[in-house]
Amino acid sequence: MLDTILQLDGKLLVAIQGLHMAWLDPIVSFYTKLGDAGLLWIVLSLAMLFWKPARKAGMLALGAMVLGLIVTNLTIKPLISRPRPWLDWPIVPLVSEKDPNSFPSGHTCAAFAAGLSWARALPWRWGQIAAAAAAVLMGLSRLYVGVHYPTDVLTGAVIGSLCAWAAWKAYRLYSDKKDRIY
Repeated sequence: MLDTILQLDGKLLVAIQGLHMAWLDPIVSFYTKLGDAGLLWIVLSLAMLFWKPARKAGMLALGAMVLGLIVTNLTIKPLISRPRPWLDWPIVPLVSEKDPNSFPSGHTCAAFAAGLSWARALPWRWGQIAAAAAAVLMGLSRLYVGVHYPTDVLTGAVIGSLCAWAAWKAYRLYSDKKDRIY
């Protein structure tokens, strides 16, 4: 069963590689590299801390990303040690990756941890939609550039979403407890 899933995973990624367009390659490569070390999400979240209407969104996103880093990059990736797709499939990645481990996608985890935290806490509908869209696009970019399998990205999205939910729940517990004290 697992072997069948892994084969389908690889075949789907190879099919996605057939969708490349010369004009889109540098755009997607640039966007995916903005997610290196969570840089895009960290910088935007830190900037939100300085603007009161977005402060809660920035704080929640930073907390969710720290949780995602612990779960994904420090725990699951080293335990599973799934090799990058180009080592097992006829794929030429558009970007280089230093981390040899593929599962789960840390870029996608960080994107969903931040994006869904922003979507929950930003006061503007357009900001909520843009945050969720940016997260989805980061996950898709990881497939397009050929550095992750679809299950890597899906799992990263689930973990990031759960981290955003956990950060929100922790905030609500803290907020409710603080309100009872005062």
